[in-house]
Amino acid sequence: MKKTIVITGASRGIGRAIAIELAGKDTNIVINCVNNVDKLNEVKSIIEEKGSECETFAGDMGNYSDVQKMFDMCLQRFGQVDVLINNAGISVVGLFQDMSEDEWHRICNTNIDSVFNCCHFAVKDMMKRHCGKIINISSVWGLYGASCEVAYSATKGAVNSFTRALAKELAPSGIQVNAVACGAIDTEMNGHLSDDDKAELAEEIPAGRFGAPQEVAELVKSLSGINNYLTGQIITLDGGWI
Repeated sequence: MKKTIVITGASRGIGRAIAIELAGKDTNIVINCVNNVDKLNEVKSIIEEKGSECETFAGDMGNYSDVQKMFDMCLQRFGQVDVLINNAGISVVGLFQDMSEDEWHRICNTNIDSVFNCCHFAVKDMMKRHCGKIINISSVWGLYGASCEVAYSATKGAVNSFTRALAKELAPSGIQVNAVACGAIDTEMNGHLSDDDKAELAEEIPAGRFGAPQEVAELVKSLSGINNYLTGQIITLDGGWI
């Protein structure tokens, strides 16, 4: 039987890599973004070429009603949700004292409210069948904090705590919840760094380089597989950096 997988923030970067990695004849995939609809449709074409049936949904995962519409569509088309991958996220870089209230609420809405919203609807379906996997894409800054990324660090710390707590609650129902805490990954989110900054940062990483979105995707694929005992874990993928 095909698995149905929902991936948020899938038009580029890590989400795009995950969606393509999980595509195949044994999966149905629902992918989401807010604004990059053309890029999302490009990802859909690649997914379908690999044999998956695919639906796209343009909407804000921080908006409860948008998320409800996406899951209604998913359940109507595919009948169930087997795997939820919460990847939607943004970062704001700058001094804390310069951050506006609107910026604070925007990053909280995108990075943690989206996780609540999506889990709220996915869990309802998973509980009926006593199975399912939730994988939250987090960051090492959620574990250790980063100067000039206070809001981002706070939201990713919340994602990590959410993951551990929800995993304990859902384990008796056969549902696993884990997170991948990414280090420096070569995506547009790190586009504010100059080439010199990137080279300097890479020197701090024992692996000697940034991670690739594909490497995150391969780990997520493994977590979405058959191991039903691994739950409540924050798995760090950072090349030995932190």
